[in-house]
Amino acid sequence: MAVVKPFAALRFTEKAGDISKNVCPPYDIISPAEREEYIKSSEYNIVNLELPIGENAYEKAGVTYIKQRADGILENDKTEGFYVYEEEFKVGSVTKKIKGIFARVKLCEFSENVVLPHEETLSKAKTDRFNLMSATFCNFSPIYSMYTDEKREISGRIDALTSGKPEIEFTAPDGVIQRLWKIEKGSDTDEIEKAFETKQLFIADGHHRYETALNFRKKLMDEGVIDSDDHPAGYVMMMLIDMENDGLVVFPTHRMVCGLKNFDLHSSLEKISEYFNVSEISKDEIESALDKNKDKKAYVLAAKPEKYYLIVLKDTESSRKEIDALNEGKSAAYKNLDVTVLHSLILEKLFGIDKENMARQINLKYTRSVSEACEKANSDDFNCAFILNATKVGEIKDVALSGEKMPQKSTYFYPKIITGLVMNDLTNK
Repeated sequence: MAVVKPFAALRFTEKAGDISKNVCPPYDIISPAEREEYIKSSEYNIVNLELPIGENAYEKAGVTYIKQRADGILENDKTEGFYVYEEEFKVGSVTKKIKGIFARVKLCEFSENVVLPHEETLSKAKTDRFNLMSATFCNFSPIYSMYTDEKREISGRIDALTSGKPEIEFTAPDGVIQRLWKIEKGSDTDEIEKAFETKQLFIADGHHRYETALNFRKKLMDEGVIDSDDHPAGYVMMMLIDMENDGLVVFPTHRMVCGLKNFDLHSSLEKISEYFNVSEISKDEIESALDKNKDKKAYVLAAKPEKYYLIVLKDTESSRKEIDALNEGKSAAYKNLDVTVLHSLILEKLFGIDKENMARQINLKYTRSVSEACEKANSDDFNCAFILNATKVGEIKDVALSGEKMPQKSTYFYPKIITGLVMNDLTNK
């Protein structure tokens, strides 16, 4: 099944200075102001390469990358290995840890059922990543993937091998503690490689980058630049984490509706009440109400003026038939998703926002913040907002195994994997 290999990572050297000043979050969650702050922290911050901006941005990133290699700011390790990565963080008052390995993973088409996606992608993001990869021949950030390991065959071995002091440890600006160990290539890495041969990998975060890596490999093969998929460009860097890890956290992404003409709260609630039980709640009750109903299809509708309604799907034959009809040909796993019920039964059927509209974000915007969703719902620029519970990890697995993809913005894994600790040079064999 999965081909997982140790590698000699590209890393910042001592010449680059403090490693904590040279890393950044994933490129797609960095604001322009945050980007400037990272550059101020260090002239070598990876954001220069991972998120280039301005005219000829990709070409400039390529030039910068070559210069940093020549100046000894970035160098490949002399030896291969797996790089063990741990994040320690808080969710509310609870401290959690999540640990996995950076590795090279052989690229497989989704049809091979080895690497499985769960979410739809957008062409604009894939074009951006393709241009960057073409200019640098490097993976600066990993794809976040999961595997099943009920017997802890892999994760238990990793824990045993990293009981000592990490090579790198620091606290990022967001308060997440970052740790890194290296397991040198040898019998231990051989055993880990072998264990992965029976595994499927489920992409948690990085669908755009994975599809880009597939497209990049195809381009190189078509042009005769490489003659085998065993070339480094036939692999991609992943962070591999045990799906049963207690530290896995998925946050919800809330939906904000805008631009609907003649939107009326009263008539909308009447339509919704055909399929949902509706009860008015206070703003302070939003999160507790959703938590109490986390095993049901439950949402909070926020609208002007400071109105909040808990809506819970009625378990009736009528509602089940409607969801089936609206998602004809889809699996039970897909139909059972909170986002599926919301998108198909409310946004599409009742509000008239079709799938293309959602994909183009014409009448639908997204936020991870409950407070922002409430604020926008009470502004003149938005009609209302729907606040959701998080998608469960098991649901992600079930949808992926069904060969289907969730609607965009269905999952938000927290915390994000930092960029710049280890990188994958696609020219280094």
